[in-house]
Amino acid sequence: MQYRVSNRSGDKLSVLGYGCMRFTKKGSGIDQEKAEQELYEAFQNGVNYYDTAYIYPGSEVCLGKFLKKYDIRDKVYIATKLPHYLLKKSEDFEKYFAEELERLQTDHIDYYLMHMLNDANTWMRLRGMGVLDFINEKKQSGQIRNIGFSFHGGTIAFKELLDAYDWDFCQIQFNYMDEHAQAGIEGLRYAASKDIPVVIMEPLRGGRLANLPEGARKEFEKVDPSRSSVDWGLRWIWNHPEVTVVLSGMNDISQVRQNCVTAETATACSLSQAELKAYEGALKQLRKSIKVGCTGCGYCQPCPKGVDIPTNFAIYNSSYTDGYFNAFREYVMCTTLRNVQSNASLCVKCGKCEQHCPQHLNIRQELVNVTRRFENPLYKIGIPIAKKVMKY
Repeated sequence: MQYRVSNRSGDKLSVLGYGCMRFTKKGSGIDQEKAEQELYEAFQNGVNYYDTAYIYPGSEVCLGKFLKKYDIRDKVYIATKLPHYLLKKSEDFEKYFAEELERLQTDHIDYYLMHMLNDANTWMRLRGMGVLDFINEKKQSGQIRNIGFSFHGGTIAFKELLDAYDWDFCQIQFNYMDEHAQAGIEGLRYAASKDIPVVIMEPLRGGRLANLPEGARKEFEKVDPSRSSVDWGLRWIWNHPEVTVVLSGMNDISQVRQNCVTAETATACSLSQAELKAYEGALKQLRKSIKVGCTGCGYCQPCPKGVDIPTNFAIYNSSYTDGYFNAFREYVMCTTLRNVQSNASLCVKCGKCEQHCPQHLNIRQELVNVTRRFENPLYKIGIPIAKKVMKY
């Protein structure tokens, strides 16, 4: 296993982290025995970063049992997340944190995240509820060692969040399909410029990059037919020196072994020109089913009405390449469940964006298509209820 050092804490973190969201189910819960076998295999191969969350059903409890059974709590780093969207009063910070400590059978959290903190306005709301006092108290007591946030949204919102507080780390979605989507490469580099460690989630885009269509797979096979699609996906991320940890939601022991082997040899700035061209070729194949030819350059931004045009188009495209359900969920999280929305229907067709688009896209019409695709009756009925419950 290789390790990268956090610029903030000095912790030596395994480049491969264990994402504990996708454990195999057994009945109505997690298959504890199977999960423990996979977790221990990872630990034996040097993985020392384990990521979970309050809202992952049974995950914190499963991880806590595993760490206690093998008596390795002091040998690993636990990352979990505060469900700030469930908080109704300031006392709830302590309530949820205490429950997470109990579930994990520990007295401290190494890396604590504000879960799905998607804009600076939400952070300001939490500050108004007393989150800074909570953080300061827990850091002084040693119950929280590092504070960060996980993010789903566009580059502009991500930068605003990075500037809103002196974060110890952050977590973003990043892979070779999303280089210019969500926080993207620009956001990754901005975090690095502030010496903020970055943890990567969705390195294989929910499995999309593990199961490539034949055309994309052949682009990689031209360079090295022995390497798997998963190997190619992970190596691209580790090629970026700004990345600290890459999370993988492994739920099969063969996945653990395969990813650990890749993690032993994948280094920063190591991909050859031939390999980089293979990624370009694979992306061209993957984009054949894409509806909008947006490159994510951002020249159309800012929109006078706040529409995050690149993010809307990226999610719209993914609804055709990766499946509608996951894309709909991403659309809701990235554009709508926030204090300042950025969804497609905010467009008033002023046309300012089209004057700056290098691809000469009919942005106004495409945003109409995005609205039709996602803002269905379920969206219109469910969003007001969700925003009320989650205090947006």
